[in-house]
Amino acid sequence: MRAVGAPRRRARWTPSSTGVFVAALVVALAAACSPPPPTAVALPLRAVGEVELPGSSSRFDYASLDSERGLLFAAHLGASEVVEVDVRAHRVVRVIPNVPQVHGVLVVPALHRVYATATGSDAMVTIDEETGQVINQTPTGAYPDGLAFDPRRNAVWTTDERGGSETVIDASSGTARGTLALGGEVGNVAYDPVADQMLVDVQAHDELAIIDPTKLTVTRTIPLHGCDHDHGLALAPPQRLAFAACDGNDELLTVDIDTGAVAATTPVGHQPDVLAYDPIAQRLYVAAESGWLTVLDQHDHELAVRGSGHLADNAHVVTVDPTTHRSYYPVPSGTSGHPALLEREPVG
Repeated sequence: MRAVGAPRRRARWTPSSTGVFVAALVVALAAACSPPPPTAVALPLRAVGEVELPGSSSRFDYASLDSERGLLFAAHLGASEVVEVDVRAHRVVRVIPNVPQVHGVLVVPALHRVYATATGSDAMVTIDEETGQVINQTPTGAYPDGLAFDPRRNAVWTTDERGGSETVIDASSGTARGTLALGGEVGNVAYDPVADQMLVDVQAHDELAIIDPTKLTVTRTIPLHGCDHDHGLALAPPQRLAFAACDGNDELLTVDIDTGAVAATTPVGHQPDVLAYDPIAQRLYVAAESGWLTVLDQHDHELAVRGSGHLADNAHVVTVDPTTHRSYYPVPSGTSGHPALLEREPVG
């Protein structure tokens, strides 16, 4: 997930002191060339709760939910904190401080562990879910971001976005098992339990890398034609589908994992970021940097847009509870003007 206000990294450019006019022209041209937002369709969601969160009104990043215990962990990047929320009691349980520029967060209920990527220190932090205490910290590559858990090997994968690699870490001991270079900036990572493989967005090359998690080797790559800078990633393993969000051209690609074919391309909100898939409802949520949310239903290997519209400013993070089908969105400013966790439930 990109840092606050950062452009797509492929298009970095810094104006000189004499280039203000040129900079303004570039910004204007970029805005003019940006694809229009998708057609607004009423979101099939109803507001059911809002929990005020502590800390500054600064950027949040990923969130992860232990649905059995009703505990949600949100990465408050701007405060370098992980915030734990009891979504059933609608209260903050604790704040875990000193996780420098925390980006990714992943709870693994079976292990009672929470894993967080500390981009400020290029490390993965392991946290005890019961106590909130930091157990260990493991060095990673440059700019660790997304996380995925491989239950067969008891391993956590961290996406080293700027390092262009994946660091594989033992989930119990915190010991690094290995690093796999992918030849360019990488986006999110996900585990495919059906084929026992890892999928990684290689956003520098607009492709998905399929990885053997035992050998730590790339077995094949899937070119994502029609995608510019694939960053977000979610899977529907039983249906053999991968969903890749392209933040460079505001498109969502539906990919057949087995054949590598791009089955469909769907416009979504500007700069799509975090994806969450509800496997029971077969519903995909795509949250964008623009605060635009797109909700799609999967049926017969095809996606249909159920709703698309502005949810809240900076609502670029989403996680979903597959048991209640409620979705959650940490934002820097809720209705009270303070950070908040927004809760929505499906309607219709």
